[in-house]
Amino acid sequence: MTNTAAFDAPLQLADDAVLIVIDVQQGFEDHDFWGPRDNPGAEQRIGALLDLWQETGRPVVVVQHQSAAGPLQPGTPGYELKPEVAGAAADLYVTKTVNSAFYGTPDLQTWLQERGATQLVTVGIMTNVCNETTARMGGNLGYDVVFPVDAMHTFDMAGPDGESIPAADLARATAAVLHRMRFAKVVTTDAVLAAASRG
Repeated sequence: MTNTAAFDAPLQLADDAVLIVIDVQQGFEDHDFWGPRDNPGAEQRIGALLDLWQETGRPVVVVQHQSAAGPLQPGTPGYELKPEVAGAAADLYVTKTVNSAFYGTPDLQTWLQERGATQLVTVGIMTNVCNETTARMGGNLGYDVVFPVDAMHTFDMAGPDGESIPAADLARATAAVLHRMRFAKVVTTDAVLAAASRG
């Protein structure tokens, strides 16, 4: 992301905007398994958002992915949350086995409807997988989704032709699709922090 000014248009944030923190788990530190990543400051920004959400009394949802194999298996150190998230006092904990946080336990959509929530802020890992899937589904369900793209990261991935695509390019593609197709408001963490501080 080179031109952050375009992402920092004035943002209106609801007093009850829900911060959804997706899969910020220790297993994503296994770079032998995942490969190179982008955005090394993502966890710090996630922590800053969590701190402000708790200071302002806004609701927080923490999501963890349960894999049948690999670094995110329940009962392994990789399943555990990273320090930036582990101490959060979440209003809801969701576990899932697929990409979307809306297909987990307990049911996120039911919880959001019971609260009357209308605005979601999604952060976490990975930008173009669970974060993007959750944002797209949230947009389709009618939520106002805010996507601070610098409060998440992803990894290099090989395409069907075998060519490796850099993580930063994958993140830019996700941002472009979510923005252009109006699934979400793609912004920076600073824009969200400023809006949350204004109340």
